[in-house]
Amino acid sequence: MRFNSDLIDVLEIRAKERFTGARGSHGWDHVQRVYGLCQLIGKEENCDMTVLLASALLHDIGRHECDNGNGAKCHAKVGAKIAEEMLKQEGADPDFTGQVTHCVSTHRFRGDDAPRSIEAKVLFDADKLDSIGSVGIARAFLFSGEIGARLDDPDVNPDDVEPYGPDDTARYEFLTKLLRVKERMHTKTGKRIAEGRDKFMREFFKRLDDEISGLR
Repeated sequence: MRFNSDLIDVLEIRAKERFTGARGSHGWDHVQRVYGLCQLIGKEENCDMTVLLASALLHDIGRHECDNGNGAKCHAKVGAKIAEEMLKQEGADPDFTGQVTHCVSTHRFRGDDAPRSIEAKVLFDADKLDSIGSVGIARAFLFSGEIGARLDDPDVNPDDVEPYGPDDTARYEFLTKLLRVKERMHTKTGKRIAEGRDKFMREFFKRLDDEISGLR
């Protein structure tokens, strides 16, 4: 499919409008980083770049509703419905719309549906890569601050943590999600990028443990 830059430009404007007042951990800058990673990975994985970049712009447009409900709703499912309506309004082809909504609905790490198309797999990888490495560490602490969680408590059992509660710390995110991101990569390019980010992240949290314990 020929790249449709006009549609991408329109979707960028419309998607950005939905991030007014968004939390910093899932703000428009996150979308921009995912978009950039999709450009990088998508070209190497021979993707339909219009489908992929449209999906990157729209992948978190349901996040606001999720945050307002403290995670009660799946932002990927909500976002897919919003994306479908937006694409219909822009006169997008039904097949194209279906490809994009599949990408959006399956990009969540804790989601029930696995990405099937190469574009959906690339979006999944790009979104998860932004959750590890130095940026991922920064976002994890930013999110814990946004919800009023404490800095750290190594003695808390992860099984006892309430989402969006005081123990939903960056360490909790590291133990329950970020440690597993590398092994969940779908693409060769995603796996390669994840190696360095994962290594840095593990070293950081090991050092954090040492400093909290007074070993450094």
